[in-house]
Amino acid sequence: MQASRIAAAAAVAGSTALLLSAPAFAHVSVQPDGTAAKGGYALVNFRVPNERDDASTTKLEVSFPTDHPLASVMPEKIAGWKAVVTKTKLAEPLEVHGQKINEAVSKVTWTADGKGIEPGYIQRFPVSMGALPEDTDELVFKAIQTYSGGEVVRWIEAQEDGAEEPENPAPVLALSAATGDHHGGAATAEDASDESADSADSSDDAKAAAATTEAAADSSGGSDTTARVLGVVGIVVGAAGVAYGVLAGRRRTTSDA
Repeated sequence: MQASRIAAAAAVAGSTALLLSAPAFAHVSVQPDGTAAKGGYALVNFRVPNERDDASTTKLEVSFPTDHPLASVMPEKIAGWKAVVTKTKLAEPLEVHGQKINEAVSKVTWTADGKGIEPGYIQRFPVSMGALPEDTDELVFKAIQTYSGGEVVRWIEAQEDGAEEPENPAPVLALSAATGDHHGGAATAEDASDESADSADSSDDAKAAAATTEAAADSSGGSDTTARVLGVVGIVVGAAGVAYGVLAGRRRTTSDA
């Protein structure tokens, strides 16, 4: 009986660990391709899953933070999508590499000119951006996802300290410490932008679509979750076995006495 109770407790603990460690992959999110260092440039991916079984995602609007404006924002060309960059005049000019910038990007809108993101798939929208601010640890982007049936989902809710995650959280980009040369991932981001701007070959577009559109079950987030599940299950099974062995040893000792 005691062995059964210990095993049950271990299983509950393992399940709780899984629930706490598993991230919510269904949300629109943003992650850097490498690092996003303060003061530098970075290539980031806005990751958009299609959450509906009967509609495709046909439009994505991402608003950029006005409290930390970004002078340079260049979306990578994606086959099947048209990107429009909207800029806004700044109340106070920014100084970037010794030059004053009077406007910054306020929004990027992607509109599908094909099937969009079909049910069961995700799409990554790569963007080169900078210079990243040095006086904050994160950037919050508000995103609006539109489906083919007309439904609009607003991923705009801010995460409050100590509170549960909101139902529709806004994508948040965590910034790492500034590097010595303050370039961060500038080389990677600029190279990717140059390649996308110079490439007009349809075969390259097809490769870009294949690289950026993938099944949700085959995403990097899915593999990470699988690894965590297997690791935790192994720990739970091992702990239950050890506990059972100890109790069995005690029973034999008692019976021998």
